[in-house]
Amino acid sequence: MPEPFSPKTLAKARDLFPHTKQGKNYLNHAGTSPLSTRVVQAMSSYLHRRSEEEIDTYQNDLAMVTECRTAIARLIRAESAERVAFQFNTSDAINVIASGIPWKSGDRVIVSDAEFPANVYPYLNLRQLGVEIDFIAAPDGRLTTEIIASKLGQHTRLLALSAVQFLSGYRADLRSIGSLCRNNGTVFAVDGIQAVGGVRIDVQKMGIDALSAGSQKWQMGPHGTAFLYLTEELQLRIRQKYLGWLSVETPWDFHNYGQPLATSARRFEGGSLNMPGLWGLHAAINTLIEFGPDRIESHILAVTGRLIKRLGAISGVTVYTPAADEERGGIVTIALAGTIDPQRVFDRLMRQGATIALRDGMLRYSPHFYNSMEEMDRAADMTEEAIKESRGA
Repeated sequence: MPEPFSPKTLAKARDLFPHTKQGKNYLNHAGTSPLSTRVVQAMSSYLHRRSEEEIDTYQNDLAMVTECRTAIARLIRAESAERVAFQFNTSDAINVIASGIPWKSGDRVIVSDAEFPANVYPYLNLRQLGVEIDFIAAPDGRLTTEIIASKLGQHTRLLALSAVQFLSGYRADLRSIGSLCRNNGTVFAVDGIQAVGGVRIDVQKMGIDALSAGSQKWQMGPHGTAFLYLTEELQLRIRQKYLGWLSVETPWDFHNYGQPLATSARRFEGGSLNMPGLWGLHAAINTLIEFGPDRIESHILAVTGRLIKRLGAISGVTVYTPAADEERGGIVTIALAGTIDPQRVFDRLMRQGATIALRDGMLRYSPHFYNSMEEMDRAADMTEEAIKESRGA
């Protein structure tokens, strides 16, 4: 049974987010997370140094980059920090894999019809190379191991899958799916943006070949920062499309143009990094590790369990997200009866200080590790009132 944080731990977490003291009930972390005071301080300090003090801090900032890379590797339980490359967003990270695999005409890629577009378009672009894209149905937003097993074939070169689906909130059984892919010789490429930071990811145990994740959602980092994890075996198969001065083994040996590429995933970073963003990401990832990934997942499952129970008891509401703990992360999505206008309900919630998302005509709630049970109850009460108002309109 998932356990929420103790009152003391929850209070410590909430102190990092000033908006909690302003009466705001922010439940849209599947969209964009607020920045903690630690993230703001880290980025502000960097900008101050660049403006008034050292100014040229780049080489001194590289120690932080190493620490941040190591922290991400720890968060996702990678083999080493050498398997992590920084990117600007999830799409960029996915495109490294999609554009780099040496495709042959007739190769096939499996994508579900429930995916967010960032995990679809890079693969659709492969059609120009003769790659076939197999869209498979995900009933009620659930893409189970059994469905995938029935679709894998000898020509399936890659399976593209979100760890947690952005609309239904369904969490895939990555470990069993990873095993299927390994046995079939299929690259298992996971979009982790709705999972990393909210639920535990173990890339090694799950058999994940590539994991792409922007940081602005559950990692609680700034926009423009993301990472790509890939195994050494997959890296060796990638025919890299773009190179930059940081791609080589010794970047500061400027005129040695004949040197080899870096043996680590750093070869995919190309040029100068987003240092202010990485300072913020460094603070965000270290905060998640401090509170504990396992404990964070348990708290999120506890509060979303409360939310599912409360919302599911409202007349006219159907909970779209699976109820089982192992089949969900931090997203709770509900559908409203046809007589209820979801836009009116959404607008009223936003006016009253409850920030959620409206997606495909459904309401999506996504609390994080600092949200409380009381906020879940308040959001459910406000939703019920908004539904009653909509019916009476």
